[in-house]
Amino acid sequence: MKIVKATLFCFACLIAWAVNAAPKQEFYELRIYTFKSPEQLQRTEAYLEKALLPALHRLGNSRVGVFRPVETDSTFGKKLFVLIPHKTLAAFDKQESLLAKDKTYLESGKDYIDAVYTNAPYLRIQTILLKAFAGMPIAAKPDLKTPVSERVYELRSYEGHTEKIYRNKVDMFNAGDEVGLFKRLGFNAVFYGEVLSGGRMPNLMYMTTFENKASRDAHWKTFVDDAQWKTLSAMPEYKNNVSKIEIFFLRPTTYSDL
Repeated sequence: MKIVKATLFCFACLIAWAVNAAPKQEFYELRIYTFKSPEQLQRTEAYLEKALLPALHRLGNSRVGVFRPVETDSTFGKKLFVLIPHKTLAAFDKQESLLAKDKTYLESGKDYIDAVYTNAPYLRIQTILLKAFAGMPIAAKPDLKTPVSERVYELRSYEGHTEKIYRNKVDMFNAGDEVGLFKRLGFNAVFYGEVLSGGRMPNLMYMTTFENKASRDAHWKTFVDDAQWKTLSAMPEYKNNVSKIEIFFLRPTTYSDL
């Protein structure tokens, strides 16, 4: 009897350990800055590089991504994308109050933080809040060897016709293992996320990365021709689950962590 109880106890401990050991899904704060002048862009970049990222590093967040549109994009010089991972929603909520207590941050970012209303460092900020997919619960730094100036980061937004249909596309990534397909084909994903709050809901977003534009095009051709994708996309349950796709081609800044 004691052996049975001990075995059951150990089995329960094993289950508890497995649950606790599984990585929890992160949350992502995606900021999209819009600028009306090169001077605004320069001031915001100086703030990000010299003040915000170092402060977030001091708070234990060393995976902050900062990205510019590629040079051929019409929004080049007019937009900036910032990705900030958070372990929990509570961490996202506490971020601003913690930054407000960081004297080094306040001094380093003074030009941006204390900007007067007649000389703002940006036009607007759009903030999108996401929750990581179960299939990839933690953001990853891509393993790329080319110079930053050649790399292509592809940020995609997939919109759904309805909440239910959108959930079906999320399921296609997780249960259907579209995440695994991207991994097998070497897409170097940074994150996959369900949008919890944003301007294009219901939608999901994800970011893949490539050595250069030619590599990006070759990877997508391989994806479309892959037998696993052909089987997955032909399944009746996953038909017509995306109403609109929006694509942003970006490059990381030299000071980006990702």
